[in-house]
This record gives sequence, C-alpha cells and structure tokens, in this order.
Amino acid sequence: MEFIKPKPNLDIKANWKVSEHTKDIVKYYAEYTGYSEDECVDQFLKNILKDEHFIEWIHGKRRNKRALSKVLLLDETEELELDETETSRGA
Repeated sequence: MEFIKPKPNLDIKANWKVSEHTKDIVKYYAEYTGYSEDECVDQFLKNILKDEHFIEWIHGKRRNKRALSKVLLLDETEELELDETETSRGA
C-alpha cells in the first residue's frame, strides 16, 4: 500500500510570462489530474533536476553553496559533507 503524500506548500508567487498555448496545456492538464495549475507547474518544474547537465553545472558552482543547497535541497549535514569533499580536493 502506498501512503498519501502531503501536497507541497505553494506559498511563493512567481511572475513569469508564458505563451497562451502553454497556459492552455497547464489549464487542461490540471483539469485532467485534479491538481491546481500551480501544483502542476511546481511538479513539472522539479523535473529539471533530472537534467544531468544542469546538475553538473550546479555542482560546478561550488563557490556558491547557497545555490547548490537550494536547488538540491541539501540539509546542513549534507552541506558539511560537501565542504569536506571540496576541502580534500583543494577547492
């Protein structure tokens, strides 16, 4: 049995422009899934994290640990491990 996962808390408002076609796709997909348009966009955009080149690029921004921890949702323990790895590499 799969447990029900809580819906994400969507409390930050973004102001982006998209084509009318894209807006319609999101509208109808939301209707199809029963999720709100905001929830659909939030879930789809998280697929960006499956882009290996983007993840490599983020890791290349090692001097900007804030970006790395925000994008990859690292906790403090993981950030410390990242610091230790960079120190041992001489970064």
